Amino acid sequence: MGRKAAREGAMKLLFQMELNGDFSPEAKSVFFENFTYDDLERQYIEDAYKSIIEHKDEIDKSIEDNLEGWSIYRLAKVDLAILRIAIYEILYRKDIPIEVSINEAIEIAKKYSNLDSFKFINGVLGGFVRSLEDKK
Repeated sequence: MGRKAAREGAMKLLFQMELNGDFSPEAKSVFFENFTYDDLERQYIEDAYKSIIEHKDEIDKSIEDNLEGWSIYRLAKVDLAILRIAIYEILYRKDIPIEVSINEAIEIAKKYSNLDSFKFINGVLGGFVRSLEDKK
């Protein structure tokens, strides 16, 4: 299924880790024992995991800076996982167009989150991209 399945897998992994408060390599290993991905999907998930964990503070600050009247701790865990993946892609995956990262985040939110979360995610990511453009 490709990158779409890989993004969903990364979201599930990050959601599980956030829910359990366990971002360890062992938790990642348990995830892969329970879900099957092809080599390219697994590579994307591994890369996303490594980079998101390595840059988690920066990614979370980027999310927090674009929340209006919200705290990152109030976000639904699935929305937080989706936002982390999209911002990871925007900041660290120059092979993925920004528009694709945003659109995929919206589609994942429509599939896995509540009815209006996709609008919220679109707003946060839109603000984030505008802030990047302002820095240029």
